[in-house]
Amino acid sequence: MGAKKLPMVELLTAASTDKPMLGWREWAALPELNIELIKAKIDTGARSSAIHAFAIEPYRKGGQRWVMFAVHPVQKDTGIALECHAPIKDRRVVSDSGGHKQRRYVIETQLVLGHSAIRAEMTLTNRDSMLFRLLIGRTAMDTRFLIDPYASYLQGKPQIF
Repeated sequence: MGAKKLPMVELLTAASTDKPMLGWREWAALPELNIELIKAKIDTGARSSAIHAFAIEPYRKGGQRWVMFAVHPVQKDTGIALECHAPIKDRRVVSDSGGHKQRRYVIETQLVLGHSAIRAEMTLTNRDSMLFRLLIGRTAMDTRFLIDPYASYLQGKPQIF
């Protein structure tokens, strides 16, 4: 009996699909929050996305629940703080990478990576002890992107439309 012929496995590349390729870290923009540039960690191990937020204060605006929060958009720099406002989409219990559960506000905002703009849910949490101020999880990436875990900044700086 001869050797079995194995089927050819197609290697997915950005060129073989219409999907943009992301590295393990990318430049991002959050235009609705007036954040023009922030480094993001692409984390396929995380279900939800999270943005560094502190001084979190919920309030009402026109009968709708909103949240005000501040962000340090630059890594290792607490001297720059941006004030952000967004409607509250939800409040959920989220487990962090250490398994600790925390109740967080959830917002939905536009996320720009290179030439791609998507709607993404983000939880608000203090990420001062983390290197990246923005973590992009699986739910935001969905099936829109391919990930190269060895590459960085494949999309370049965000192109705000």
